[in-house]
Amino acid sequence: MPLMEKLAVLSDAAKYDVACTSSGVERKGDGKGIGNCVSSGICHSFSADGRCISLLKILFTNECIYDCKYCLNRVSNDVKRASFTPDEVCELTMNFYKRNYIEGLFLSSGILKSPDYTMELIYETIFKLRTVHHFQGYIHVKAIPGAEKTLVAKTGFLADRMSVNLELPTAEGLKQLAPNKNRKTILKPMRLIQNGITSNKDELTVYKSAPRFVPAGQSTQMIIGATPENDFQIMTVAQSLYQNFDLKRVFYSAFVPVTEDKNLPSLPGGPPLLREHRLYQADWLLRFYKFKAEELLSEETPNFNVLFDPKCNWALKNLDVFPVEINKASYDILLRVPGIGYQSARRIMKARKFAKLNFEDLKKIGVVLKRALYFITCNGKMMYATKIEEDYITRNLLEAMDKKSYGIGDITYKQISLFDTQIQGGCSSGNSLFM
Repeated sequence: MPLMEKLAVLSDAAKYDVACTSSGVERKGDGKGIGNCVSSGICHSFSADGRCISLLKILFTNECIYDCKYCLNRVSNDVKRASFTPDEVCELTMNFYKRNYIEGLFLSSGILKSPDYTMELIYETIFKLRTVHHFQGYIHVKAIPGAEKTLVAKTGFLADRMSVNLELPTAEGLKQLAPNKNRKTILKPMRLIQNGITSNKDELTVYKSAPRFVPAGQSTQMIIGATPENDFQIMTVAQSLYQNFDLKRVFYSAFVPVTEDKNLPSLPGGPPLLREHRLYQADWLLRFYKFKAEELLSEETPNFNVLFDPKCNWALKNLDVFPVEINKASYDILLRVPGIGYQSARRIMKARKFAKLNFEDLKKIGVVLKRALYFITCNGKMMYATKIEEDYITRNLLEAMDKKSYGIGDITYKQISLFDTQIQGGCSSGNSLFM
């Protein structure tokens, strides 16, 4: 098969893997090789400074010995198959980089022959890129569950980020839809990468010239909606992964029915994209806003509100905490106010050292008053006469949303998307999801 035909097949096969993000690593080129890797990140996404950046995202092969029910490339599916060689991946990466098409490589793979055989090919590919072609740009690779740990470790010293897909939130879901995989096999390389990162940090404190092991950390992905887990179960799993494996990111991928199977659910409304969006918002709260999964959801209310983001919904259910006095509240309390992002909270903490803040000051700082006004006071006064009642605040927030939908008034409400250019550009201010 011609190389460009392989590229068409294997780049299309990789599009359902969303577990990629900005690099978070600051390794610069040494002036001898080609490329470099900076903290702003890559991956056909938006960096912290708002730039749109890209990488070559491909599978090494879509030939797979596993029969995961949700996967287009499962062994029982009749699809066009292709496999790269290590030299072909190197050729594509180098030529695309030289033409300024990409800034790095995201390499995943189906399981060809065996986990060890596949991991060996991935290692050989990355080794050639780094040593033969002297490529010093960003590389994100998938660790193959079940592969020999020495292969995973060797690859970790060449890659910037590694990831092991959890696939489904629970062991029961894996047993039902991915009979060739199990939770123990998936978590084993996760632990290996975590331990490698920890020991490498200790080594670097003594030997600064020591090679770095997965400097941008590790991530994972869960498919949402293919199995019956509720949002509370999913967020509990994510929280456990952050706490126990020091993950950089957990990615949530709405289930897309790309193949037919009696064990797969029917989706009359299409992929659960709003649910995916709410999970990302809640994930942001776990990582940056000091929330716990059990604060956002419970066994009694196991799923997120479709109308309000998780932070706003929490505030409506905990009105006894409000109103918050802006000039006295702690940083942790400010983080829980809808309309105040973590950067805005920091600015408030700094600004109020020099003067008492009013609502006009908050607007200049970046607080979204159309949401925050129901939950805060400045110098003991609210912006308007407001009832601290759930029904009253809910009606007003929904009315603001309806006015925007029909173009009424000057309300600037907007349904937020992780892939919206305006919102992503605002990530550097820390208010990207909860403005």
